[in-house]
Amino acid sequence: MTEVILFHHAQGLTPGCLSFADRIRAGGHVVHTPDLYEGRTFSKLPDGVAYAEGVGFETIGARGREAAEDLPRSLVYAGFSLGVLPAQMLAQTRPGAKGALLFHSCIPASEFGGPWPSSVPVQIHMMDGDEWVLPPNEDLAAARRLEETVEAAELFLYPGDQHLFADESLPDYDPDAADLLMARVLTFLQNID
Repeated sequence: MTEVILFHHAQGLTPGCLSFADRIRAGGHVVHTPDLYEGRTFSKLPDGVAYAEGVGFETIGARGREAAEDLPRSLVYAGFSLGVLPAQMLAQTRPGAKGALLFHSCIPASEFGGPWPSSVPVQIHMMDGDEWVLPPNEDLAAARRLEETVEAAELFLYPGDQHLFADESLPDYDPDAADLLMARVLTFLQNID
């Protein structure tokens, strides 16, 4: 059994995020799903991004840090898109991290004092045509750098251009890609020491 903290994306803690967590739980793991938006959800991604910008990314990161505070240090940190911000920050800076799962986003490791800790395995999952990860955004380039420089880093690119393709409650949902992503996640979690 592995313990995971899963941070939601910019549209909030949607039913699809909760369902994703339930699928991980069904694999025998413990999953915490903190609400960084204090109950708010958004039907459109740009509205959720605008809310996050208004609150401030530093505040989102601080809320993520606070959510993990009372949990064991031996966690796997996971996040969808915006949720990658606290997940990656904690995986890189909080001692005891067991791993990281970065969905639909990746931030340059230098943003959190880089380099990535070599003892922390990481999986990154994105669609190869997702405009949110392609230039001018740095996500795909950051993911490729991690894969090239960290032995325990894996980048999985799925065909398509959807962003939040693993959230079954959103229009971007791609069931085939989401099922493959989940299979890879469960294998990753099974192999955590």
